[in-house]
Amino acid sequence: MKIILVGLGLIGGSVAKSLKQNTGHQVLGMDTDQDALLDACSCGAIDGKAAQEDLKTADLVYLCVYPEAALAFAREQGPLLPEGCVLTDACGVKAAVCAGMEELAGTGRYAYVAGHPMAGKERSGFGASDPSIFVGASYIIADTGAPGWAVERVEELARAMGFGRVVHTTPQRHDQMIAFTSQAPHALACAYVMSPRCPEHQGFSAGSYRDVSRVANINESLWSRLFLDNREALVEELDQLQKNIGAIRDAVAGEDEATLRRLLQTAAQIKRQYG
Repeated sequence: MKIILVGLGLIGGSVAKSLKQNTGHQVLGMDTDQDALLDACSCGAIDGKAAQEDLKTADLVYLCVYPEAALAFAREQGPLLPEGCVLTDACGVKAAVCAGMEELAGTGRYAYVAGHPMAGKERSGFGASDPSIFVGASYIIADTGAPGWAVERVEELARAMGFGRVVHTTPQRHDQMIAFTSQAPHALACAYVMSPRCPEHQGFSAGSYRDVSRVANINESLWSRLFLDNREALVEELDQLQKNIGAIRDAVAGEDEATLRRLLQTAAQIKRQYG
């Protein structure tokens, strides 16, 4: 296939490298950052830069850009894509993107498949791209009524890149779960390192500090947009987090050891049961 990657940051670059390592497909890249394109060409992550003419013969276009940019591409370039082309994305929110794509239905001949590779790093940019982050990870496909052949094409690519499982869900369920598994931990990490004690942690920190603070090294432009695009689900999750922290805080402040033990025991049991 001729695959065009739009956006060669952490995820786009990792997808490009993985496809070149694990498949025989032709991989072309598009990015507003010319340095990223040059680096991707130089290291063999892509076969070359994609021109607008290449869109007319593409078999699959992979949008690895911010949600607004993904919708803008579909609106402006989607009409160029041929019949039988699959347009898919790697956006971290699905309801807003899928709703936008639905509004564009009929403006192009492509088939849209909503995807989200559940992998990443705290660093961003092509220089951080690494195909090993996909090995054993989950690949989520949100149901938008895409034809079966198009979904199968995306699934096959996911497995070729080393993903351990493909999970099918709805856009709404995706965003609800991502608020818990991804967005709330990022918000927690950011709140944690804003403590006035953080600048003095050297010599006092070990695994617990590293585990909680790791994802605070955040791409603020991307995550601000993801938080706001999923605000209802995230606010609900943050309210629950505040409630739970408040219960622990009140037990400590009130020297209520029995309640504190119960809360910590409940948390430990949940972690042991669900991992």
